Amino acid sequence: MNKIEQVILIDKNNKKIGIEEKIKAHKEGKLHRAFSIFIFNSKKELLLQQRAKTKYHSEMLWSNTVCSHPRPNETYVQAVHRRLKEEMGFDCKIKKQFAFIYNTGFHNGLIENEYDTVFFGKFDEVPKSNPKEIMNHKWISIPKLKKDINTNPTKYSV
Repeated sequence: MNKIEQVILIDKNNKKIGIEEKIKAHKEGKLHRAFSIFIFNSKKELLLQQRAKTKYHSEMLWSNTVCSHPRPNETYVQAVHRRLKEEMGFDCKIKKQFAFIYNTGFHNGLIENEYDTVFFGKFDEVPKSNPKEIMNHKWISIPKLKKDINTNPTKYSV
């Protein structure tokens, strides 16, 4: 039986104020903790993932290396390493870069309202991405990525 995923509800200062079922938090647009991981290689290319068809939003779109949520009794660092292994099949050193509040709606009525903490890492091997999470992955330079986002914005997640 699948355990219901929960997120940590917070105020705008990232102070915990409660716990909520993940889908309910996204339906109601409640502010919660999230993180984004950007993994670069020695060529300064970014590892992108193409989200699986089964994702609850932004399915089949290209996105940063990993995005997810810490569990209620988990630190950001524990969550980042857990999800990096679960989605991309590897782990590496990571470093917190910054945080911001991200708020957007999706075609299916769900709302992302997240205090998103961003981490960077370096990895030079071939990822073993999880097909349940990711359709595809690729390394891309930042100039090529910017150009493609401008040319093909609908291929990328918000």
